[in-house]
Amino acid sequence: MGQDAHEPLAAEAEADWHRSLRDLRARHGDAAAAGLLDTLRATIGPVALAAIAGPYRNSVAVEDESPLPGDPGLQERLEALVRWNAMAMVVRANAELTGIGGHISTFASAATLYEVGQNHFWRGRTDDQLGDLVFFQGHAAPGMYARSYLEGRLDREQLYNFRRELRGNGGLSSYPHPWLMPEYWQFPTVSMGLGPIQAVYQARFNRYLVDRGLLAENDATVWAMVGDGETDEPETTAALTMASREQLPNLIFIVNCNLQRLDGPVRGNDKIIQELAARFAGSGWKVIKVIWGAGWDDLLARDTSGLLAKRMNESIDGDWQKYSVESGAYLREHFFGRYDELRELVADYSDEQLSQLARGGHDRTKVYNAFKAAVDHDQGPVVILAKTIKGYGLGRFGEGLNITHNQKKLNHEGLKHFRSRFGIPLDDDEVADAPFYRPPEDASEMEYLAERRRALGGHLPNREPNPIALQVPPLDQLQEFLDGTGDRVASTTMAYVRILTTLLRDEHIGQHLVPIVPDEARTLGMDGLFRQIGIYSHVGQRYEPVDASKALYYREAKDGQVLEEGITEAGAMASFIAAGTAHAVWRVPMIPMYAFYSMFGFQRVGDLIYAAGDARARGFLFGATAGRTTLNGEGLQHQDGHGHLIASTVPPVVSYDPAYAYELAVIIQDGLRRMYAENEELIYYVTLYNEAYPQPAMSADAAEGIRRGLHCVRAAEGEPAVHLWGSGPLLREALAAADTLAERYEISCDVWSCTSANQLYRDARACARQTVLHPDAEAPVPWLRQQIADDAPVVVTSDSIAGLHDRLAAFLPGSLHALGTDGFGRSESHAALRRHFEVDATAMVITALSALGRNEDAATAIAAAQVDPDRPDPLLS
Repeated sequence: MGQDAHEPLAAEAEADWHRSLRDLRARHGDAAAAGLLDTLRATIGPVALAAIAGPYRNSVAVEDESPLPGDPGLQERLEALVRWNAMAMVVRANAELTGIGGHISTFASAATLYEVGQNHFWRGRTDDQLGDLVFFQGHAAPGMYARSYLEGRLDREQLYNFRRELRGNGGLSSYPHPWLMPEYWQFPTVSMGLGPIQAVYQARFNRYLVDRGLLAENDATVWAMVGDGETDEPETTAALTMASREQLPNLIFIVNCNLQRLDGPVRGNDKIIQELAARFAGSGWKVIKVIWGAGWDDLLARDTSGLLAKRMNESIDGDWQKYSVESGAYLREHFFGRYDELRELVADYSDEQLSQLARGGHDRTKVYNAFKAAVDHDQGPVVILAKTIKGYGLGRFGEGLNITHNQKKLNHEGLKHFRSRFGIPLDDDEVADAPFYRPPEDASEMEYLAERRRALGGHLPNREPNPIALQVPPLDQLQEFLDGTGDRVASTTMAYVRILTTLLRDEHIGQHLVPIVPDEARTLGMDGLFRQIGIYSHVGQRYEPVDASKALYYREAKDGQVLEEGITEAGAMASFIAAGTAHAVWRVPMIPMYAFYSMFGFQRVGDLIYAAGDARARGFLFGATAGRTTLNGEGLQHQDGHGHLIASTVPPVVSYDPAYAYELAVIIQDGLRRMYAENEELIYYVTLYNEAYPQPAMSADAAEGIRRGLHCVRAAEGEPAVHLWGSGPLLREALAAADTLAERYEISCDVWSCTSANQLYRDARACARQTVLHPDAEAPVPWLRQQIADDAPVVVTSDSIAGLHDRLAAFLPGSLHALGTDGFGRSESHAALRRHFEVDATAMVITALSALGRNEDAATAIAAAQVDPDRPDPLLS
């Protein structure tokens, strides 16, 4: 962990320790010495981190190594070709269009890791095996394209069009994006930290499917390629203990420790490998380090005093970055020269030999043995920490430099250096254009490439869209929710739980449902599911719960269906993605139904929701306890009024804000139909509320309006002077306002339930676009205009911020006046909060009178309601 802050041992005392350990090994063997060290680690306390991290050396001893299988020369050749084409893609793209971007250095550092995986470990899917799932690091995408070019999966023109996706024949996306390349990429990973957490929950979901009998027992392994700088993202390490607690034997992380992030060192004053080793080991993972290449083996063997190991450990990452850019003479002086014994150790090495001492992540044999050790370990998750150099191969044009992450271009000299470094058969004139190079199909390296992927089951990355239609229940199967509750009160959250319970009993889709909650089941009234279908646990329930005598006790089961994820919205969202992509990943269509505090959805894990859209996930997100005035006792941090507006920014998300149980039933059945019978790649976001009130029955003609975003719940007597809209529980405020306007002011109003402002807006935008692009055709009429054809003003209230509905003004013939809950939440009663945010029936009445120009009546209404017209705006009050 860098230079020790404590006083070092005296040389004589340290020598005594070395002699004692050597004597112990000689008399009783390595196992006894290891046991003693383990005992010491368990008792030394203050230096626990260093003890857990272990020595700064390769985990696989030289004497335990297996030879690299296959033809090492051909593998070296293939790796060189992939490196060249990956570099050429980025250089050519930026030569043609400055600023198009791309990354050379990440893949340059990790190429050996990827090639060893591709040639020996990563299995494709066949009829006999599920294959492995690889979460490729986003910045290394050019390397994957370059290999696919050699394999014949991508052609030269596609490589020319790297990051030029709108060209006529299409191009290659910047990073892994299944939305853009649905038959190539499986997982979106470039948003830092999202790949690792998804990988953990993907591995767990495999076991969930197996334990529930939906997938056959299998040996599919999930591999996550991770950058060392990426480990600072909380999502990267958030689920480490879950992986070890579940003892996932099918999960391997490979952390490319090139010691650099975008701006400079990851840990200039420390050692990232040791830090990560301690973090992963402390979380219960097996840690495998591959730090030193074979060139160091002889030096370490001759280091009988342990001084070389000591020097390796005391050199911090900032030192190693410096060593990567300096000469062998510099290494001799500043690394070995610290101690006379080490200077003597390399006295017979030339400066050139010292400069060629490689890091373990660039040594195919070392990497192969690390991978093999990981695969052979079947007692839980494994992490491989591989030390590399960022920009490896770029030499003085970018290797190991702080600017290397942003390196996009190489001049002629840089290209010639790279060409010569890796033996690419191009002459100096050809090199200037950075051409792609692929040997003839009958070349030995091409035959080897094809043979290895055949042996492993096919190409990676690869995604196989697999539309499987489920038999979705018809709407009348939810008839009880269409009939209403009469005088009994119920919230939409309660209705959701009952709908879910009904669907779980359905013979066709019940087993495909995946209820997900982040430790809020009791809050949402879902705890009845614990006993009914159980909480998933691979080991079952090995204890008697304290509430075992209760009807709704906490029941864990190996075949449990509920994923109760604990207090981790990110983890629950990763489970949503794993379930929502199961149709493409596992060929088993699953229906995730994730219910959460709405405030902690799009606001807290919006990046993961965006990734779910990119991944073409399907399923339901339920923003429960929604509303800035309906979740009345929780205060500022819990009250959501902006989730729907954020939801509108995720293209595949269809969002709804129902007021009644029958609307909820229509929406859920429609989502099931579209996503699982018709295979539309959508995500439904539905807000649920905890306010209970009588639930009316659905009128015969309401279903289409519910789906499209607007339907009339009370017609006006005669022509309406004003249209009142409400969303969610605030629809009841619109109904109350209509009563007041009719009784006190003789103003006729109709009342509408706006179930989806976002659907109305998207539909209106689409119609407007068609009108512009087809000027000679009859203009399509959006649903909004079909329902509101006159120029009477519209007043709309909701528990969301006003901007959600403001966007609709441009598409209405009359004016629109949106009331919304702009501002921080407060803890108060429903009525007080709605008065505070000016979204209640009184506010609607005043606004309607103002919109109609009845200013004297508006003033009267203000005075009668004791509204202070000079009160501060609730936005910042």
